[in-house]
Amino acid sequence: MTDPSPSSASSVADLPIRVAALYHFTPFADVAAVREQLLAACHALDIRGILLVAHEGINGTIAGTDAAIDTMLATIRALPGCADLEVKFSRAPALPFHRMKVRIKREIVTMGIAGLDPRRDVGHYVPPEDWNALISDPDTIVIDTRNDYEVAIGTFRGAIDPGMKTFREFPQWFRARHAELLHEGRTPRIAMFCTGGIRCEKATAFVRAEGVEDVFHLQGGILKYLETVPEAQSLWDGECFVFDQRVSVGHGLAPGTFDICHACRTPLSAADRHSADYEEGVRCPHCTTDRTEAQRQRYAERERQIKLARRKGTHHMGLPLPASADTNGNGQVEAGPAAQHEKPVSE
Repeated sequence: MTDPSPSSASSVADLPIRVAALYHFTPFADVAAVREQLLAACHALDIRGILLVAHEGINGTIAGTDAAIDTMLATIRALPGCADLEVKFSRAPALPFHRMKVRIKREIVTMGIAGLDPRRDVGHYVPPEDWNALISDPDTIVIDTRNDYEVAIGTFRGAIDPGMKTFREFPQWFRARHAELLHEGRTPRIAMFCTGGIRCEKATAFVRAEGVEDVFHLQGGILKYLETVPEAQSLWDGECFVFDQRVSVGHGLAPGTFDICHACRTPLSAADRHSADYEEGVRCPHCTTDRTEAQRQRYAERERQIKLARRKGTHHMGLPLPASADTNGNGQVEAGPAAQHEKPVSE
């Protein structure tokens, strides 16, 4: 279960593990060579997490000691075109990933629209300290570009939730919404946000390609906002879902209060865990009617083996991580709650 505050938010900076959510769009000529170089470096430094590499760039989340992360980021920034790598940092009491994976993908954040170039067509970046003024303007339409299970545990006040299961649904959703706005005779100013910024790189490029010029997005994503903006001034409600075993973080990037269902990978609140439909590792209020008895028995045996491994001080590889991303990004990789986790986190 997630520790809601490892000894209060003031102690977050003292946590031993540094988590780096990163992405960068840059053309890689030899993706396989980049993968091998990154994997070897991560293993040598005992870094864990997941990195996605594609011809369009790199995306992922890694965790390790401060020295290891510094060395690894220097290695990544030395790759062609990666000197300006975007990175968000947070801390954790223990390594929030079990393994290190470097995967080759078609896209580092999957939208499925050909021809988009975030390096050329991205929207206007808005730093966290200016974000409140933008989204408080009644003429600004604010869109949360994350998946429904992420939005469910926290979002900005007044933001539109597209209700997406995956980021691939965004183009279709926006085209339907755009038509509605045009029917009303309105030319919108649109502000979008996501966990670490990467999904908005493509979302803003797509919206501009659809003919909307006044498109903005939160620079550094929700993670940078929660790190930068004091809670007393914040327009963020709830917690921010992250794609590792912390499950969520709050203001100041302190570890959050959510856990994860080991059966369906849905984020669980304290109320969910106190529900009569909750059985640790076996079911939760979100999936109590969605599994067969045979599945329940397998989950129960897996949970028994996980607890046995914990008592022995070892790791059981069947322990699931939270819902990940479809390669959407640091926040970041993206897949639905039903998917096996261990994907990036920048979205």
